[in-house]
Amino acid sequence: MNDNILEESITPGFYETDALGHINNTVVPMWFEKARTPLFKIFTPDLDPKKWELILAKIEVEYVREIDYRISVSIRTGIQHIGNSSFSIRQELFQNKALAARGHTTLVRFDHDKKKSQALTDGLRSELEKYYWPAD
Repeated sequence: MNDNILEESITPGFYETDALGHINNTVVPMWFEKARTPLFKIFTPDLDPKKWELILAKIEVEYVREIDYRISVSIRTGIQHIGNSSFSIRQELFQNKALAARGHTTLVRFDHDKKKSQALTDGLRSELEKYYWPAD
């Protein structure tokens, strides 16, 4: 595995469970977003929403197994593909060292004033490439 893949540990809360007693399926996309924060900082180091350069174009989550709220999870995050103005993020969530969910997200560099995408600069591309994690 790539040593530059980002890792985030999250302790689930009881309030994140559903009627069946495991983590609600709406929670995992929020955890994935939290784990993407270091990538957001490449574009907006202070995370100021007024300077935000990204929009979410697509998100997919595949649930592999139930997630128990009593056990911490680990999320691995990396860049799977870099395009002209967009990039794809690969994420995997583990609990007890077992894969519990995987996700793919596409983000677009976006000019909010002009309401259109904008090309990734060479500098941004170089920073994203540090976290390259191709599909298996």
